[in-house]
Amino acid sequence: MNAIAVIGLILGVLVLGVGAYKGLGALTATLLASLVVVLTSGMDIWEGFSSLYMQGYTGAYASFFLMFCCSSLYANFMNVSGSAASIAYQFIDWFGKKKVLLVCFIITSVLTYGGVSLFVVVYAVAPIMFTLFKEANLPRHLTMAIIIAGSATFTMTALPGTPSLTNVIPTEFLGTTLTAAPVFGILASIAIFVMVMIYLNHCEKKARANNEYWTYPEGVDPTIYEIEDRSLLPSSLKAFLPMIILMSIIIIGSRFGLNSTMLATGAMLAGTLATYILNTGKFKGKNMKKIIAEGLEGGIDGIGGYAGVVAFGSVVSNSAAFASIVEWVLSMKMNPYVQGVFATMVVSAVTGSSSGGLKIMFTAFTEDFLASSANLELLHRLVCISADALDTLPHSPGLFLMFSVLGLTHKQAYKHVFWTSTVIPLIVTFIALIIIVMFF
Repeated sequence: MNAIAVIGLILGVLVLGVGAYKGLGALTATLLASLVVVLTSGMDIWEGFSSLYMQGYTGAYASFFLMFCCSSLYANFMNVSGSAASIAYQFIDWFGKKKVLLVCFIITSVLTYGGVSLFVVVYAVAPIMFTLFKEANLPRHLTMAIIIAGSATFTMTALPGTPSLTNVIPTEFLGTTLTAAPVFGILASIAIFVMVMIYLNHCEKKARANNEYWTYPEGVDPTIYEIEDRSLLPSSLKAFLPMIILMSIIIIGSRFGLNSTMLATGAMLAGTLATYILNTGKFKGKNMKKIIAEGLEGGIDGIGGYAGVVAFGSVVSNSAAFASIVEWVLSMKMNPYVQGVFATMVVSAVTGSSSGGLKIMFTAFTEDFLASSANLELLHRLVCISADALDTLPHSPGLFLMFSVLGLTHKQAYKHVFWTSTVIPLIVTFIALIIIVMFF
């Protein structure tokens, strides 16, 4: 193993994490982090940036540009029409201001379990959360706890039947189904849900005690959320219908195996069109060119940071250090359950991706798993949960998108990601692993 290259890779990840905390911006932080990896791995500097870095950057743009822009467009139309505010106030009527965190958590969880990806759900839920949090006067940094817990924990890994890529990958290698180990999955989901709610309630109490309050993201027009006369808002039916149409397209389309990015893009456009048609009167007298332009351009801000981190990942995955780490992890012989969990977590941590960790792990170990006496359904569910434990370290690409949409930084809100999407899944993973190794 090339020790200098491995140390350089670790330093590169640290540079990216620290840079994000210091507010350098994704582009600057990823360029510096990539430089560290390139130099310590002995790569050609020009090749490392002009080829590897740019392949990752342009690849992310090519894959997700339309989806991000259309998602932002949908969110802007929901804001301007008053639909997002109408939905939020309806939830307040149903559950009250004291249940805002629980309500937002459930909304996000239902959407992601229904098939809405974490890259899309933040655009759909953010406008609703802004109104709910404003009414409850809760600090904005708590919105990150809701988004990450609702989209990247039990609905992505543990809950049987979830259409997430993390749950799909094991089926391709083990021959299991999306509902593998249903009892284990449900128990793990309940454990995660309960621990997340304990954490959220603790954060709310702490925020109240510290007299923290709601603030709008920089550049957001507060008048969109400052509703003096609720009778001027769209009816609940008109407000909810675009979201129902959007979810239906994604859920039905995913059942037919259609491309998820194409589905999300089409669903967001359909939701935008439905919002306009149902609320035509709300757009009269407003500058439609500006509304459309601001909506589409909002997606560019979101994808920029995401693409930069993907570009860093491209440099890392082509480095000598990455190859050495993967080779070391895959060479270890252990109990199949322990091996699956350990390899998945290590590779997911390096790549910042649960799906990436699972693919690399299964490519190496599937034959061993199939030849062992391991219960493949339990293994499926266990490695899914373990993939979530270390995939959301500070250099995870998805975090940069979420922070951008919510108007937050790592310094302000990464602590919520750490506790809800790292510590809690780690606890569930280790307890489940001990039980499975002892009794199965």
